[in-house]
Amino acid sequence: MKKFLLFIALMATMTAMADTPMWMRYARISPDGNKIAFCYKGDIYVVPSIGGQAVQLTSQSSYESMPVWSPDGTKLAFASDRKGNFDIFVMPATGGQPKQLTRNSAAETPWTFSPDGKYIYYSASIQDPASSMLFPSGRLTEVYKVPVEGGRATRELGTPAEYITWNKGGDYFVYQDRKGGEDEWRKHHTSSITRDIWRYDAKTGHHTNLTDIGGEDRNPVLSPDGQTVYFLSERNGGSMNVYSFPIDHPSQLKAETHFTVNPVRFLSIDNGGTLCFTQDGELYTMRPGSQPRKVDISLWHDDSDQVQRMSHTRGATDAAVSPDGKMVAFIVRGEVFVTSVEYSTTKRITNTTAAENWVSWGSDNRTLAYATERNGNWELVLATMDRKDDPNFANATLIKEEILLPSTTVERTRPCLSPDGKKLAFIEDRFCLKVLDLKTKQVTQVTDGSTWYETNGEFNYSWSPDGKWFALEFIGNQRDPYTDIAPLAARLPTSPAAPTSARIPAG
Repeated sequence: MKKFLLFIALMATMTAMADTPMWMRYARISPDGNKIAFCYKGDIYVVPSIGGQAVQLTSQSSYESMPVWSPDGTKLAFASDRKGNFDIFVMPATGGQPKQLTRNSAAETPWTFSPDGKYIYYSASIQDPASSMLFPSGRLTEVYKVPVEGGRATRELGTPAEYITWNKGGDYFVYQDRKGGEDEWRKHHTSSITRDIWRYDAKTGHHTNLTDIGGEDRNPVLSPDGQTVYFLSERNGGSMNVYSFPIDHPSQLKAETHFTVNPVRFLSIDNGGTLCFTQDGELYTMRPGSQPRKVDISLWHDDSDQVQRMSHTRGATDAAVSPDGKMVAFIVRGEVFVTSVEYSTTKRITNTTAAENWVSWGSDNRTLAYATERNGNWELVLATMDRKDDPNFANATLIKEEILLPSTTVERTRPCLSPDGKKLAFIEDRFCLKVLDLKTKQVTQVTDGSTWYETNGEFNYSWSPDGKWFALEFIGNQRDPYTDIAPLAARLPTSPAAPTSARIPAG
């Protein structure tokens, strides 16, 4: 009895640890209506349509999405960027080794299988037909098909057709068009570029516009008998909901759902006429004419931290070499990094949503000064290695930061540590050069702030090797049109309008 109670307790604990997922995407109900495939955090899952435990089918670190069921429900096609860009893959619906079907450098998005299950139809921007009158743009895709067993893909249409759904006989399909680059997640958009629902006759090649309003009509699916079109629309100024109309009488419109706040997304239908969609991040199924039913789901997902790999080949600014010449500190995308000159090791020093700039080394090679905007105002930061046994910044495990002279009103930028590392010079409110004693926290004003010391918009100054003087490049009057800087002078200029350089005491 005790063992049984322990087993029950363990099961309850494990159930509590399972995720209740939100914001599942690209949901598709299976043809027999028994399962729903969806994308969650970049992987493909399958769950019973009545709810329950979801099974993870993909586990790569890449992003997998857009699952599409084969007509017999035994296969799933999907898009994956595991090879660098989004290609089409197909795998057993129960899981297994995916097979890559496309290899073009363009991003490819699967929409549907052919009614006989032999081909997968997808969109990609590869090559417009010579007769196309569309503006050549990567946003305006063409329709292709590729054999499920593998082989050469062929272009079927030069029309930017998306969310394709065939009728059972393969005579026609419905789709949403794409007229330009409008963001598909934008809400309540009304213009001539919004999407419409179309019918394409495969025998005649004729396209028929089924909806024509200023708002969005998207994601059409066909009833099992092919006589009714269900689709998503923002009609009447409301949120995105499910609507329907007879395919031969598009004006006979009917609202199927009546959500008022968040939009319905990712509509699909099974062979029995059951609709499936997401709303407010959760899955629903619905029989036409009935109320939507939420699908309760639990799943296991490994969210453990992974080593972040970043590659920046350009864009680094404000580089500073350490005094021993073994490290370089620099700014990339508003963050501070330190890289080793001798080894292929780079340490990220900051990781904030605000900008950092202007790095400067301390004489001990274990101190960095920089400015940050993380508190809404430019402030000075002194960063040190918190562990004495860490060899250098590029291999540091713990970094300790100290905000110097915190203020919400005074702006302090361009920190520069003295040669002996005991003082920190900085610019206050863009005009005034000051020096902070790092031990006593005493601030000394060096210039009176009446002159704008700058070159090409930057206040340029540096310590002398003995730490007793500053060399400054400046223009005596901020309205002065000159930008060329004269050679270093030993004293301040007598004429404020003459561009020059100066050497002044460090305070």
